[in-house]
Amino acid sequence: MVSRLAEFGITIPGTPALIEALIAAALVLLALTLGWIAGRRLGPGIAGFWRNHFDGQGEGIAPRLCQIVRYAAAAALLSIVAGSYGWHPLSAFGIGLVLGWTTARLAIDVLRGLHLPRWAAWTIGAVIFVGVLSNALGGFDNVTGALERVGFDVGRRRLSLLSLVSVAVVAVGLYALVRLANRLVSHSIGRAKSLDATQKLLAQKLAAIGAVVVAFFFGIDLLGIDLTTFAVFSGGLGLAIGFGLQKTVGNLIAGIILLMDRSIKPGDVIVVGESFGWVNKIGVRAVSVITRDGKEHLIPNENLMTQEVENWSFTDRNVRVRIQVKVGYESDLKLAQALMLRAASESPRVLKSPKPNVWLTSYGDYAAEHDILVWISDPESGVGNVRSDVLNRLWLLFKEHGIVIPVPRREMILRDSAGAAAFVAHGAADADAVPPQAPPGPDA
Repeated sequence: MVSRLAEFGITIPGTPALIEALIAAALVLLALTLGWIAGRRLGPGIAGFWRNHFDGQGEGIAPRLCQIVRYAAAAALLSIVAGSYGWHPLSAFGIGLVLGWTTARLAIDVLRGLHLPRWAAWTIGAVIFVGVLSNALGGFDNVTGALERVGFDVGRRRLSLLSLVSVAVVAVGLYALVRLANRLVSHSIGRAKSLDATQKLLAQKLAAIGAVVVAFFFGIDLLGIDLTTFAVFSGGLGLAIGFGLQKTVGNLIAGIILLMDRSIKPGDVIVVGESFGWVNKIGVRAVSVITRDGKEHLIPNENLMTQEVENWSFTDRNVRVRIQVKVGYESDLKLAQALMLRAASESPRVLKSPKPNVWLTSYGDYAAEHDILVWISDPESGVGNVRSDVLNRLWLLFKEHGIVIPVPRREMILRDSAGAAAFVAHGAADADAVPPQAPPGPDA
């Protein structure tokens, strides 16, 4: 039977190879068990530390850290097992199969924890699995050679399936590293107590730009792309992009300037044109302003640099609200003014210091006009609701104390009322004396 299988090129491992395979299988099970124990024992502690220090905004890595620790520990132990002895091909295949699976699952969990799409994470995991398994069997060069043969030449460079896979793996890996670095740096800057909110935001933006630039040049170097061959082309392309993206670059620079001079900060209440609201965040292209209606306006950064902007929170968050009230002349003005102060003082959002004040502004056509001046410290919560609350309280107080809120009145005076009455009576009598006339006939 063995000789007949040998005729077809199939060899059955001998007893030493089978014993070696059993030993390899035992070591693989031991590595998987130790990895499982590491995930159960060390995973929750590492996940709690990560969640407290780096994962405050729900990046997604903390829930997967137990599995990440499990597969990382198992992959590390299997790598030691695979490289510590010259295994028989049967044992090497088993070790490489499990090592490729644990390494691929480690990469998938990390990429999914960084919110990469599922298809991208599993594609990278499949590439890693094939690469690790072929390397364990000593056939990695054969795989890369096969991928290199599938392609075509463009000038002095060759575009092959291997280069496509390499670019995809490097791009996804660098993208994941940039996201992870941005998250770590962002949380580290956010926890710094020596920086205010604007300085933290500026540092985070500059760190994100720096991480992208470093990743770009690192990827170019890793892929072995010579930029000198594209000098002329890149110069023309850069000029075209410069003209096409000048607004985008202008908004980027304007956003950085806004963060540096701190004229507009997240949380400020601003008025730009007809947009009134509080600044939610300052982005690369635009500033997000949320109005009291719940609408979010995206205002380009350049507009905030070139247009007139009212910042109610630039140096002081206190804002004065003017409430107009009219009182009838027949009412007691002193009492009415006292009730105005009382209504303003009882409003919950009105500050006690500076104190509310009442001004008599003018004597109108039919009422004495007053202004109630109150101060609030939370303009982002709205101004109209403060006016409404004070006026509602004042309405009840005026009704309780008999203060009249006047309405416009118009008087009509007839100079010769008796003559006008006689004229009207005479006209009515004449109208009764004139008999009604028949309509004209057809011969008229």
